[in-house]
Amino acid sequence: MNGVVKSTLKSVFSKSFSSLVRQNVVNEPAKRQFARTLWHVCSNNDASSNNLGRIQQNQPSILCQCGCGAIRGAHTKGDYRESEKELAEFLTEEIDAEKKLQKQKTIPSEIEGFQVKLEGAEVTLTKKNGDETVQIFFNVNHSVDSEAEPEINPNADNPEVELRSKPTFEVELKRGSKVIGFTCSYLIDTDQSEDECGDIFGIDELAIYDKEWEDSTYAVSGQVLDGYLYDLLMNLLEEKGVSNEFVSKMSDLSTVYEHLSYINLLVQLQNFASGK
Repeated sequence: MNGVVKSTLKSVFSKSFSSLVRQNVVNEPAKRQFARTLWHVCSNNDASSNNLGRIQQNQPSILCQCGCGAIRGAHTKGDYRESEKELAEFLTEEIDAEKKLQKQKTIPSEIEGFQVKLEGAEVTLTKKNGDETVQIFFNVNHSVDSEAEPEINPNADNPEVELRSKPTFEVELKRGSKVIGFTCSYLIDTDQSEDECGDIFGIDELAIYDKEWEDSTYAVSGQVLDGYLYDLLMNLLEEKGVSNEFVSKMSDLSTVYEHLSYINLLVQLQNFASGK
């Protein structure tokens, strides 16, 4: 009896399997297309990944891609153009107002014997004395201190608030391949008592190196220098032309150039908004 049952089951299974094979052969293209679709929507196609066969549901965002938080489709190309138009119109008035505040529209090519070189936001001042060269470097970016109390001209008919540029600057005294490098900055509080020297700038750092400064170069903070040594170094800078009067004129130069650079930035922004 067991042999009969086994024989019957074997026959039934063989027929079912043959039918299944024939069905798969007939429907093979559809099955492959479905499998390929599943493969592409899986999160990972790597056979070694644990995510094989796991379908990743696509949940597209309904928010606008511009980042405004509005529902997708709320903006149109016309809306973007309108924003640019408003920006361009505002900048026209802003540029005119800034130009009226300009005290000087050109940058001098020389101040106190130092030749002026401009490159983007960077300014280089150079003066040669025989075999010695004095160079000053500074950058007008972020040189206007918005937290400091602005200067007001009381003699003007319409007193205006003046934002001054007082950048940190580097001074290099070069003789041959040897360089004495100073990092200097404007003093925040320039109201000095009669006992004090009245310097408007100070030495932040001192270093000596060959040809060019490197990361491995030793530098000492001006705050830890011996007081008498510090005074001698300030006298040395004054002798080389970096005096209080010169540094004050350098601030004038930096203020004019920073303001001119700001106006140029506004003009470029307006051109972009206007499609120029």
